[in-house]
Amino acid sequence: MRTKEWPHAPCDCDATQYRLHITKSKFVKIKSFRKEIPIAGRGIEEKLSAKRDKGHVLFGGTMILQHTPDKTFPLKTPDGGCLAAVLKTGFETSQGKLMRTILFSTERVTANSWESGFFILFLVVFALIAAGYVLIKGLQDPSRSKYKLILSCSLIVTSVIPVELPMELSIAVNNSLIALARRGIFCTEPFRVPFAGKVDICCFDKTGTLTSDDMEFSGVVWLSGTTDLESDMSRVSVRTLEILASCHALVFVQNKLIGDPLEKAALKGIDWSYKSDEKSVPKKGNAHPVQIVQRYHFSSHLKRMTVVVRIEEEFFAFVKGAPEIIQERLTDIPPSYVETYKKYTRQGSRVLALAYKSLPDMTSDSSQLLGFVGAVILLCVKCLKVSEARSLDRDIAESGLTFAGFAVFNCPIRSDSGTVLFELKGSSHDLVSVAFEFGSLANTRVMITGDQALTACHVASQVHIISKPTLILSPARNGEGYNWVSPDETETICYRLIIGIIGFSEKKVQSLAETHDLCVGGDCIEMLQQSSAHLLVIPHVKVFARVSPEHKELIMTTFKTLGRVTLMCGDGTNDVGALKQAHVGVALLNVMLPTQSGNSSSDSSGEERSKSVKQKKSRPALETSGKTVSTIGEVTSKAKDASRSDSTRHSSVNRVEIQQQKLKKMIDELNEEGDGGAPIVKLGDASMASPFTAKDASVVPTTDIIRQGRSTLVTTLQMFKILGLNCLATAYVLSVMYLDGVKLGDLQATIRDMFTAAFFFFISNPRPLPTLSAERPHPNIFCAYVFLSLLGQFSIHLFFLISSVREAGKYMPDECIEPDSDFHPNLVNTVSYMVSMIIQVATFAVNYMGHPFNQSIPENKPFLYALVAAVGFFTVITSDLFRDLNDWLKLVSLPPGLRDKLLIWAFLMFSVCYSWERFLRWTFPGNAKIPVWKDPQQVALCNLEKKKWL
Repeated sequence: MRTKEWPHAPCDCDATQYRLHITKSKFVKIKSFRKEIPIAGRGIEEKLSAKRDKGHVLFGGTMILQHTPDKTFPLKTPDGGCLAAVLKTGFETSQGKLMRTILFSTERVTANSWESGFFILFLVVFALIAAGYVLIKGLQDPSRSKYKLILSCSLIVTSVIPVELPMELSIAVNNSLIALARRGIFCTEPFRVPFAGKVDICCFDKTGTLTSDDMEFSGVVWLSGTTDLESDMSRVSVRTLEILASCHALVFVQNKLIGDPLEKAALKGIDWSYKSDEKSVPKKGNAHPVQIVQRYHFSSHLKRMTVVVRIEEEFFAFVKGAPEIIQERLTDIPPSYVETYKKYTRQGSRVLALAYKSLPDMTSDSSQLLGFVGAVILLCVKCLKVSEARSLDRDIAESGLTFAGFAVFNCPIRSDSGTVLFELKGSSHDLVSVAFEFGSLANTRVMITGDQALTACHVASQVHIISKPTLILSPARNGEGYNWVSPDETETICYRLIIGIIGFSEKKVQSLAETHDLCVGGDCIEMLQQSSAHLLVIPHVKVFARVSPEHKELIMTTFKTLGRVTLMCGDGTNDVGALKQAHVGVALLNVMLPTQSGNSSSDSSGEERSKSVKQKKSRPALETSGKTVSTIGEVTSKAKDASRSDSTRHSSVNRVEIQQQKLKKMIDELNEEGDGGAPIVKLGDASMASPFTAKDASVVPTTDIIRQGRSTLVTTLQMFKILGLNCLATAYVLSVMYLDGVKLGDLQATIRDMFTAAFFFFISNPRPLPTLSAERPHPNIFCAYVFLSLLGQFSIHLFFLISSVREAGKYMPDECIEPDSDFHPNLVNTVSYMVSMIIQVATFAVNYMGHPFNQSIPENKPFLYALVAAVGFFTVITSDLFRDLNDWLKLVSLPPGLRDKLLIWAFLMFSVCYSWERFLRWTFPGNAKIPVWKDPQQVALCNLEKKKWL
C-alpha cells in the first residue's frame, strides 16, 4: 500500500518490518497520533493477540502518514510501498464491525407502534358495535334497501376509524424536526422524537462531551520540600524540562507537528520547540538541545513510555508514565509520593510521573582525541554509541530510575455542562457519566488505585451527576476479591466473590446506592458480567470509569433490559455501539465557533487556512510572471506588448481556475471521496450511527431534544384523545341518531370539518417551554389517566347530545323521518349540528395540554383565535343574530326557551369536562418519579438463570 495514492489501510493487517506514522482518529474521539511498531523479531511460538498486540496491527481505514522500512529486511516491494500481512478483510475488520454495528444493531423506529395498533383496534370495536346496531335495526325493516343498509354500515366503519391519524402524527413529528433543525440538530429517524419525551436516564461520555478536547499543562510538582504545583517553568529543574521536551511521540508530517494533544500541550507549556530532525530545542534560556536517539513507545499493558536521548556527549533514558508504575522502578521514592499524585488526581487532574536514568557507559570521552585522526575516531565512537543506544534493552533503560517530578494536566469542563446537567437532574432524569478507556499515555490509569475513577468522579461532582459520598469498586490490594473504596480511602466495604456467588446481595447494593454514589471501572464490569451480577449492580451506578466501547454497549443494553428509556450523548466513533443501543442517541460534532475568550487551536487553524489560500493565489501569479520574464528576454519590444496582454489574460484565467479548483475541492469533500471505491469511515461518523446529530460541541442539544420530545409526546397523546372522542361521538351519530333520521347538510359538515382541520393544525405546532419541568408526561396511551379521561368526557358529551336532541324533539310535531331520505332542515337537525359543533370545540379546548410542557392556550395565539372564532360562530347561529346566515346554513330558528337551555347546557358541559380533566391531571400527574424497574430486573435475572441451566 502507498501513502499517496491510497493513504487509508484497506484491511486489518500487520506491518511486518515497517515503522508507520498513522492517525487513529477513527477509533477514538480525540484526533490523536501514534507510531506503528513492527512485530518482526518476536518468537515463532508466540501467537498474535488482538488486545496485547494491537500496537502492531494496522486497522482498516486508518490513514498512513509516513512509513519507514527496515533496509536489513530481505523482502522488498517493487514500488517502495509498505509491506504488510493481511489479517482480516471486509466486514471482519475493525471498520467492518463498526459498519455492521451502524447498520444492523437495532431496528429503525416507525409510526407503526403497538400502541397505535391497539388504539385503532379499540376504535374498531366501537365501530363494529355501531355498524352491527344499524344492521340489526335495518334488517328488521323489510322495506329498507339492503344496498343502502350495507353502504351505511361501511360508512360507519370507515368514518369511526380515523384515517387522518398517520397524517396528524407526521405533522407533529415534522414540526419537531423543523424546530430541531433550526437549532442545528438533525434526525435520521423522525419517530424517535417522541422517545426523547420518555427518557428517564441520560448517559454522557466524559472526554470531549462534558469536558473539552483541549489539554492544558498546569505545571510540575517537584517534591523538593513542597507538594505545591509550580507553574513557572523557570523555577523547574532543567532535567525535568528536558524529559517533558523529549519523552513523546510527536513527529513532523508535511512540515506540521502531529501527535497526542497532551504531549503538544506539554511542549507548549515549557516553551520548547521540536524540530523535524528529532531534536528538542528551548526557545529561551541556556539549556542544551536534546537529541532523541531511540523511542520505546507507550504500551497499554506497560503504561509507560521511554526515550533514549543524547545531550551534548551524554546519554540518558527519560521515562514517563502512570505514577504507580513508575513508583516500582525508582531507586529512591520521595516520602509524599503517593499522597501528592492522589491529591491532584482527586482534583480531576491527569498526573504523569517523570523519571530519568544516566547511561555513563555510552558517554563519549573526547579529551584525549586531537587532530584529524582524533576527529575521525570520535565520529566512529559516536556512531557506535548511537547504535548501542538504539539496541539497548528496554528493561535496562527503565530500571534504577531517579524521580524528576509529576507533570499535571487539566482537561477543562465545558462552561455549560454543569448548567445543562443540573437542569436535567431537576427534570426527573437520572444522570450517568461514562469515561472512555484510551490507548494513549495521557490517560494511563489503573483501577486498583482508583486513579482514573478519581478523575471521573471529580468531573461528575462538578457537573452535578454525583452529590453524595462516593464509593469506587476496585480490586482489593491483596488481589483477593473486590472492595468498595471511598476516594480518600477512609471507607472500605468488602465485596468478594466466593465460589461464583456474590457476597453482596442486590438489597445491600441498593442500600449502598441510597447513601452513596457508586463508581465502577471497566475491569469490574467484566467481573460483574462473568458473575451475572451486572443486572444487580449497573442500575445503581452513577459513574463508569475507564470503559471500552463494548462496555458502553453493555451498559446501554442493561438499562434497556431493565425497562429504562435511555439517552446517550457522545462525540466519537467509540460511542457508536452505545449510540445505536440507546433509545435516543445524540452525536456531537465539534463545529462550535470560537468565543471571544479565544481558542488558540481554532485561531491557528484559521491562520493556516488563510495562509494556504494566499499561497494558492500567489503561485499562479509567480508562474505567470516567470513566463513573462523569459519571454521578454527572447522577443522584441513588439512581442513585449503582446506578452503583457497575454499575461493579463492568463492571470484572469488563472483566477477562474482557482475558483473552479476551490469549488471542486468543496464538492469532493461533500461527496466524501466518492471515487467508486470502498467507503471510508471518517472523523465524526458517529453521526452515521446516531438518530440525532447536533452541530455543537456542548451538551446543550440534549435539553433541546428532550424538551422537543416531551412536546411531541404530549401533542401525540392529546391527538389520540381528541381523535378517540371524535370517533366515539361519530359512531353514535352515524348509528343511533341516523336511524332516528338526524342528518347534517353538506355545507354544515364542510364548515365543521374546516374548524376541525384548523384546530388540528394549530395544536400540532406548539412551542415547548424554555425550561424542563420536574413533572414528566405520560409515556403511554393505555394508562388509567387516558382511559378515565376518555370515558368521562364521552359520557358527558353523550348525555349532553341526547338531552339536547330529546329537548328539541318536544318542539317538533310527530312525524316519521326515513333514515335513507334526503336531508331537509328541521329543529332536530339544527340542534344536533349546534351541539356537535360545541362538543368539538370543547374537546379541543379541554384536552389541549399546555404547561408545563408546551405553550398554554393564551400563548398559542393561532389556536386561541380559532377557538374564539368557533365559539363566536356557535353563539351567532344559536342566538339567530343573522337570519340570512342561518338560512344559508339551512338552520331553522330555535324557540327562545330551547335557545337559552342550549347555551346554558353548553357552558355546563364545558365546565364539567374541564373540571374532570383537571381532576385527573391532578390525580395522575405523570411520572414525576423515576420509573420502577424492579419487575423487569427480576424477569431479566430469571431469564439469565434459565440460560445458565440450559
